[in-house]
Parts: sequence; C-alpha cells; structure tokens
Amino acid sequence: MNTLDQGGALARLPLGGGLLHALCVCLCLIFLFPADAGAQRKPRASAVAESSDPHAKVMEDDKYPSASKCKSCHAQIYDEWRSSNHAYAGISPMFHKFEQKINELAPTIGAFCVRCHMSVGTAQGEDRAMPLWKRSQVSREGVTCISCHRVNEQYSKSNGERRIEPGSIHDPVYGPFEGDGLEEVVKNPAKYRVATNSEARGTKIHNSAIKFEQISKPEFCMSCHQVAVNVGIKLEVVWDQYRSSPAKEQGITCQDCHMGKTPGKPDGYATGPAAKIGNLTVNTTRKHSNHAFYGPGYPIAHPGIFPHNENAEKWGMEDWLKFDYRAKWGSEDFEADVKSGKRKVTFPPAWADAADRSSAWEVVQENIEAIEKKKAQRKQVMENGSRLDGPYFVSGLKAGEPLRFSYKVTNTDPGHNLPSGSLGAQPEIWLNVALIGPDGKRVWESGYLDSNGDMADLHSLDVRAGKMRHDDQLFNLQTKFLTTNVKGTEREMYLPVNFDVDQIPFLRPPAQPVTVMNHPPFVRMEQRSIPPLGHKIAKYSVPAEVLASPGKYRLAVRLRSRAEPIYFMRFVGATSDMERSMNEWMLDIHPYSVEFEVSK
Repeated sequence: MNTLDQGGALARLPLGGGLLHALCVCLCLIFLFPADAGAQRKPRASAVAESSDPHAKVMEDDKYPSASKCKSCHAQIYDEWRSSNHAYAGISPMFHKFEQKINELAPTIGAFCVRCHMSVGTAQGEDRAMPLWKRSQVSREGVTCISCHRVNEQYSKSNGERRIEPGSIHDPVYGPFEGDGLEEVVKNPAKYRVATNSEARGTKIHNSAIKFEQISKPEFCMSCHQVAVNVGIKLEVVWDQYRSSPAKEQGITCQDCHMGKTPGKPDGYATGPAAKIGNLTVNTTRKHSNHAFYGPGYPIAHPGIFPHNENAEKWGMEDWLKFDYRAKWGSEDFEADVKSGKRKVTFPPAWADAADRSSAWEVVQENIEAIEKKKAQRKQVMENGSRLDGPYFVSGLKAGEPLRFSYKVTNTDPGHNLPSGSLGAQPEIWLNVALIGPDGKRVWESGYLDSNGDMADLHSLDVRAGKMRHDDQLFNLQTKFLTTNVKGTEREMYLPVNFDVDQIPFLRPPAQPVTVMNHPPFVRMEQRSIPPLGHKIAKYSVPAEVLASPGKYRLAVRLRSRAEPIYFMRFVGATSDMERSMNEWMLDIHPYSVEFEVSK
C-alpha cells in the first residue's frame, strides 16, 4: 500500500469539482517535475504512483463496500446481522486481548487470527496491531456482507484460507440464487430509482448476482470454523464434529440450523423479499436466510460501539469508550439530576453538551434492545440443542443416610458436540445443583462460583489461594489442554502453552509431523463435550450429616453457560468492565427443581 493510501496529504483533500481536480494535478506535476528537474535527484517510482491519482484513496475504499451500503436495499438482513456474532468478530474486546496475548507468546502467528475476524481489514493490508479506531469502518464490521458475498472460489481449506473479490458496490455479488429479480431492477432504474453506475443518481446497487453453490454448503463455513494454531493444536473443531455427525448423513447443513426459521433447529426457512427498494419489493416470497447466525456467543463491548449502528458513527470509538452508559448519561433522570445540581460530573469534551449525551443515550437504548433480542435467540439455541433429565435417586431417602442421585445431560443437536466450536478455555457449560433443606436453606451444592464468578475448579483463583474449597463433584463440559510439567506428569491448562517446562513460554512447531502422534509434543486435549445425540450422566453424593432431619427437601438444577472464564480473562489482561459484562451474560439453561420427602 503506498503513502497516499495510508493517509497522505493529497488523500485528505476534499474532492470537489473539476477546478480542484485540475489544481491537484498541477501541484503534483510541479512537485514531481520541477523546472530544474535535470539537476534534481530522480523521484522514487513509488512517489510517482502516490501522486498520479488524487482519487486513489476513495477508489481503494470503494473496492470493499461497507454493510451500510447494502442496508439501503437489504434492511432486514442488515438488522439481523448488525448484532450477530459475525458482526461482532472484529469489535470483540476479548478477541483483541486474546489475539494480542497469543502474538506475544508466538510472534510468528502474525495476521493468523485477524484474517477471519477482520477479513476485509486483512485484505486491505491493515496491520494486525492497528487500533480499532484507526481501522476502516468495513474492517470493524468483522465478518461483513462482502466477507461471504464477494467470495467466488470454492475452498475446502481451514484457517481462514479464502479470498474476497475486490470491487465497487456496482460489481457482482455471489449468493445462493441467480439474480433474476435483480435483472428486472437493473433494466428499470428509473422505476426503482437506483444507480447502476457511479455517475447515475439513486440508490447504488450491484448490477448482477451470481449463484455460488458453495455458499449454501457446510464447506463454506469450514474455512473459519476449523482452526489449528501453529503447533498443530486445534482451537476450532466444529467441522471435525460435523463431518462425522448424523446431521451430515441426513443432509442437514450448518445453515439449516444457524440461519433457518428456528434457532438451533432445521425447521426450514422463513420467506420474504430478496430486497426492498423504497416501497417496491423484489422476489417477495423468496427463501429468507436469517443473518443473525444464531449461536451461543454474545457481546461484551460498549453498547455505543456494538451492535453496529449508523447513528453511532457521529462520534468516534474513543469518544464512545468515555461515555458512561452504566451511569445512564443522557437519560431524562440523569440529565435532570445534573441540571438541578444533584449530580456533579466532569464530562469529557465530546460529551460536554447535554443534547449530545441525550442523542447518544438513544443510540445505546436502541442497541441494548437489539442485544436483548440476541439474548433471547441465544437461549433458544442452547435449549433447543440440549436436554436435562433427573434427578434419578440411587439411594434410599432416609434421614442420617447419604443421598446419591444423578442427572442425565443429553446433546439433542445432530450436528456437533455440546459445547461445540472452540476448545480449551472456552466455552463453558457446567451443571449447578443445589439441595435446599426443610427450613428453606441451602445445605449442599455443586457447580457453585467463587468470588470472581468462576467455577471452583483447579483454575479458580480463590481455590488456588485457599479461600474456597475445590468442587470435587463438579460436572463440567469444558475441554482443557493437557501439558507436560517438569515432573513428567500432565496438568490442565487453558492454552496449549507449556508454562511448566519453558522459562519463557513460546509456541514452537514440533520437529516431527503432528499427524504421527495426533498431537504436538508435550501438549494434547482432554475433550469433555458430548457428541451429537449423545449423553453423559452426572453423579452426585450428599454426605449423611447433611440430611440430619426428616422433612421436605428440594433439588434445584440448571445448566450454566458462559463464553470465557474470568481467570483466563485476567491472564490476557481484560478490564474489570469486560469481566462484569461476561458475568452479566451468564446463561441458565433448563432451570427447574424437584421436591421429595426424606423419612426418619
């Protein structure tokens, strides 16, 4: 990328009429070819290229159109997408903390992570360490429209090996259908008030839509959902799980469950218009693929920054990070307190004006509403993909005797494990069971949390500090890495990094092919997830002294889910607000309770 493209002075000039263009060209000629050019050192070839076209920066940006340009005709799809995990991929503060940490441990990884999470930014040549507020808007959109709909080559590779076809908004897009409806629009630009070229007036549209078979197949998703780091350990394994699943045999695709009518179930698709241009619709009853991309993930970013919202772009990302939405800046009650003097706040310059705070609060409220909708879809996905049965008592229900019972956890999803996707530190699904005595007080529990919100397992900071007892009966489906320590035994880790052996941890490729051992030296995975349509039994034993009195007892149970453990967030340098948001999104799945009598 040349200096002009990186923000040179000419690129920052406002582009006006022909006079300004001529002036720019003249200035370029004067500086590049002065009157005494023969006495001057010959200018660099790159300098000539930098100054040859003052519109280069604008044209370069136009090669990768933002989702906001697609919104004008595809408003419903944009609204579904803007709060999706795909839209969040480039914004996620946890991703950036993790990506920076793993690059510190293994500098050779480079752009390995961002080429999926910020595919357009990678295509544009943005440095992986570039701050979000300095990146282009389309780069911040993560997996945006063109990340999928400007791909025209079939790949069956993992680790983000996919190329985005550059082109302006008028160039072809690729999708699951032929562009028959689009042809009608292009033939009648006056009727639909569209612009089919850069000179025309109207809503700017692409001029053709080409059917691309692979975009409807699981292999298309595999590019970014099957990932191995440079030592050969897999971080994403959902394709491995899917290709040997009942869903694959039955012809059920990833899209059927994650873009269909019902979150997490292959119940078919809704129908709706392919596009809406003004008051006119195109292909009114076409199959509608939901671009919310239902899944277990969730955002912990500032709600002024995410979901994507055009109204939020009035302020920069750095300004939004200084807007205290938790204190409800801009709300009627808050502003009334400020006006009356009840609250004394020193506002940052960007938020000194009450009208700006009020407008920003409206954006936050709109985004929180979209997030709540996403939260409901997340719960549907998790409950549609699992079942919890029990308790099954295997002992007598008598006072003064031990109580033994179990629960059955079933993965009802035919396509992948429970939990699926990433292995290692994430995601977390565990069983929380509590026994409540006749007096209404809790007398026993497993799956309880420490002061940080973590399970009381070997990684809990409170357990390690001796502040809390280890949960010996914990039923946890979280997969761990096992690394060899200095004594030759193995220990659980949340990264495939051998902190025990290496004084300076560094991810090193093995000397021999990973395929020989099926794992790199000194590190392997202990997978605890449940395979498709499989189940596991969680067994519990309550000590006799807990059931000292006869009477009515109650067992309360729930599966709990969270994307990241807090101890891991601290390892990568997460902020306290990120930790708070992570815990606020903790999900309870299938909560219920059962009462039973304990006799004398």
